[in-house]
Amino acid sequence: MFNILDLSLKLNGFPLEKAKAYFNTIVATPENEFEAFTNQKRIEIVSYHLSKNIFYQNLVKNKSVDFKLENWEDLPVLTKTDFQKPLSERLSSDYNIKNVYINRTSGSSGDPFDFAKDKFCHALVWSSIYHRFGWYGLDLNKAYQARFYGYPLEFLNKYKVKLKDFLSNRYRLPIFDLSDEALAKFVATFKSKKFHYINGYTSSIVMMAKYLEKESIVLKTICPTLKVCIVTSEMLFDDDKILLEKQLGVPVVNEYGASELDIIAFQNKEDEWIVNNENLFVEILDDQNNPVPFGEEGNIVVTSLYNKAHPFIRYKIGDIGILEKKSSKKIILKKLTGRTNDFAFLPSGKKAPGMTFYSITKTVMEEDGNLKEFVITQTEKNVFEIEYVSEKPLSKERIVYFERKLTDYLEEGLTFTFIRKEKLQRSKSGKLKQFKSLVNQNL
Repeated sequence: MFNILDLSLKLNGFPLEKAKAYFNTIVATPENEFEAFTNQKRIEIVSYHLSKNIFYQNLVKNKSVDFKLENWEDLPVLTKTDFQKPLSERLSSDYNIKNVYINRTSGSSGDPFDFAKDKFCHALVWSSIYHRFGWYGLDLNKAYQARFYGYPLEFLNKYKVKLKDFLSNRYRLPIFDLSDEALAKFVATFKSKKFHYINGYTSSIVMMAKYLEKESIVLKTICPTLKVCIVTSEMLFDDDKILLEKQLGVPVVNEYGASELDIIAFQNKEDEWIVNNENLFVEILDDQNNPVPFGEEGNIVVTSLYNKAHPFIRYKIGDIGILEKKSSKKIILKKLTGRTNDFAFLPSGKKAPGMTFYSITKTVMEEDGNLKEFVITQTEKNVFEIEYVSEKPLSKERIVYFERKLTDYLEEGLTFTFIRKEKLQRSKSGKLKQFKSLVNQNL
């Protein structure tokens, strides 16, 4: 089998061999030199954008291109709202719309925008992916992927996705229908195809695992070529990971990334979420944009060290987490709490993390094994809607028990509405937004 992924990247003008060679030199940088190496790259990328990017120059107070690292914390912390202007106005002078890689953020956290990477930067991103997937014996030119993602509905866009899947050596399992009938077809596909790994949205793969459990099937027994499952974009809870590894019969790896950046952290075989400090510089800041010590929670802020086309410098991506430093080369994402906009704002003034709220809900509602999946929406400070898919409606007794548990966790005086659905609404890509608040936190 020829190297189809390598070939498709090269035909699109991405200097993959050059990027792989450079990435390998980063990986080989000695421990005692790595911090100085990274610091130099931080200086270089800031200096480049201060000299070549008018958009970034207008955001920075001190516009001297002779940037000093001691001025790092004086640089602005950028958010998605800073990028709400035409992409052409945000590109560096050496680049234009025709000579960069362009994509669009999902918008699942609000404020979607188009972004660009220069071709060397995008090739470095792929080098990072090759490297990390290689931890699990996957050669992306040869490994066949079962992809749990959505499909565009428009014919032309759907055709483009099919072509892209072919060039990337993957088979897409459309996740907008996760009924037992659809999941049975998924299982049949695994019987007939020699997949090497699964990649996709956590909630959809968990749904298949629940179906497998009900049917007493371990996926690897019917697809013996399967090596690993890599979940992304949605929270992976400990009990779901246990279920997945039991029913899939392979290790489950948690990937954390952002399309506009790169893989940010990727679990190794010791279940450590290793930060991608080859291509990125990751900080944790408090709400006043001050650095917090390792081991303390704060906002995740990321700098792309090699993207010359578009400045992602001290970019607050909207997630909250904790970093732990094992060494200069080994930084671990110890905890990913959730998104900054995923909080329930309650009448008392209490601020409850949405993902923790989701975890409590999940535990209670799955005790009877009836629930398939659900989403939670806070519509007012004291009102929550819980949409759920289940084999049978929740009983009145079960709802009362559930409301009591939630009240104990949150506070008295809250109203919960339960709405049973045939299926839940997903984004165009198939992502399931599991918790959202419609409440203005300033009210």
